[in-house]
Amino acid sequence: MILTGALAHGMKGIGQILYYATPIMLTGLSVGFAFKTGLFNIGASGQFIMGAFAAVYVGITMPALGQVHWLVGIIASIIAGGLWALIPGILKAYANVNEVISCIMMNYIGMYAVNSLVKDNPVLFDQAKNQSYSVAQSAVLPKLGLDKLFAGSSVNSGILIAILAVIIIHVILNKTVFGFELKAVGLNHEASKYAGVNEKLNIILAMVIAGALSGLGGGLLYLAGSGKHIEILEVLADEGFTGMSVALLGLSNPIGVLIAALFIAYITEGGFYLQLFDFAPEIIDIIIAVIIYFSAFALLFQAVIKHFVSKKNAKESGKVETLS
Repeated sequence: MILTGALAHGMKGIGQILYYATPIMLTGLSVGFAFKTGLFNIGASGQFIMGAFAAVYVGITMPALGQVHWLVGIIASIIAGGLWALIPGILKAYANVNEVISCIMMNYIGMYAVNSLVKDNPVLFDQAKNQSYSVAQSAVLPKLGLDKLFAGSSVNSGILIAILAVIIIHVILNKTVFGFELKAVGLNHEASKYAGVNEKLNIILAMVIAGALSGLGGGLLYLAGSGKHIEILEVLADEGFTGMSVALLGLSNPIGVLIAALFIAYITEGGFYLQLFDFAPEIIDIIIAVIIYFSAFALLFQAVIKHFVSKKNAKESGKVETLS
């Protein structure tokens, strides 16, 4: 049922899969990009909500921007996410503060800061619903005909922007000198420094780019025009932590992240139909968690097998040397 439920409504179901995949594709890309550069960006949740706030702020307060309103909102979300990741990046580069600790702190600071910024601003806060107001129609992402192709779904041009981000990050990591330097610093920053690479600058840039991707995910979700609002709750954004699952399943490879995001979105959409048969909504999280655990075990088994094979080869080469 969970596998067929997502496609039970035809093109609408596919459209919803693409809609759910958009934000987690970007948070997964953020975490995966950081992994590739030797960093653990556990702060995607805080970066995500800061990007969402920036997009919502622009979307509500700047309707005079007209046709470029949504674009300015997206740019604001990218900048906000990047700036929020700048602090852990600087702490890591210049004080060697573990990015896990600083990112966790920034997650909670971001959550409480956004709650305060929204709640204390009457222009943004809908007191009756305890959430932000809806963004102006001019700030909603254009559909580009996707609403007709996937009639009845919430999909919009955000999925195309997310796929474009995947392609750009893939090119940066695998086809540019900048990407090579980022990965080299992640593998061995001392050797990179010896080779003439500015390791501190690259650490900061890696975190800023990762944060910008998470912020973009927040902007795309909250400017989707699907009724999503910033609610005043003391809960971290789930999309940031789901992004870690996406990065793990996608092996931190940008193309793998894209596929993993679509897969988790497919499971999520299919899981909603299980509630029609009196299953608890938490069943979705349980199924995804089981899949992730088995994926992690597969990597563990692979590492163990490689260890035994290399050990066996070393013994055999030692015997050959002894006989000779």
